[in-house]
Amino acid sequence: MTSLLHALDFDANDPPLLADFWAGFLGWEVSTAPDGDPGDGIVLLPSDDTGFRLRFLPRQEKKTVPNQLHFDLTSTSLDDQREVVARALDLGARHIDIGQTPDEGHVVLADPEGNEFCVIEPGNNFLADCGFIGALSCDGSQAVGYFWSKALGWPLVWDQDQETAVRSPHGGPKVTWGGPPLNPRDGRNRLRFELAPPAEADQQAEIDRLVSLGATRIDTDKGETRWVTMADPDGNEFRVLTPR
Repeated sequence: MTSLLHALDFDANDPPLLADFWAGFLGWEVSTAPDGDPGDGIVLLPSDDTGFRLRFLPRQEKKTVPNQLHFDLTSTSLDDQREVVARALDLGARHIDIGQTPDEGHVVLADPEGNEFCVIEPGNNFLADCGFIGALSCDGSQAVGYFWSKALGWPLVWDQDQETAVRSPHGGPKVTWGGPPLNPRDGRNRLRFELAPPAEADQQAEIDRLVSLGATRIDTDKGETRWVTMADPDGNEFRVLTPR
């Protein structure tokens, strides 16, 4: 039995600031009940079919390199794309240059702490049946796409030229990996997956299953009983919670 993608964790220098930005931008609610999960943090609950929450956790280190993961957000028309960009800027986002050319239709922005995201132009066939969060676009190998397909039990919806994508059978965003070359890392990723085995499952059995698929356990949480930190085949950290 596979784990569920329970949350996407954001490391933040100012968690309330970042949570306020994403809550306002996505229209998600801040959870008022303790979540009982890693450090709790500030949790946003989805108001759509996204299927996972966002968690904002404190971290002192500043962001120094592009994230390994970013949101690709959809738009329905050029006017809608402009409105989405304007709303993000009003809430504290800014335009950034990551080498995109003037003829590219997507708009690249960063949230108040520099986390990149894209507002995709209308008519993108790959994201045509997705919601506002069209994809979690990840820097990663073909092998890591295969790993996450098996880890989550999500089918591959794209596998070509070393680029892969998976999607939950229940819908929601796609998760994509762009293949080589991979970007440099600087310590722990600021955005990370958080998995939760279902209530009837066994955490250790799930950890063993993930190891058999190519994950490794990272012993950074000595004495912690609520989660286990692991890394996927590309070295990206993620957490496995106790069953829920």
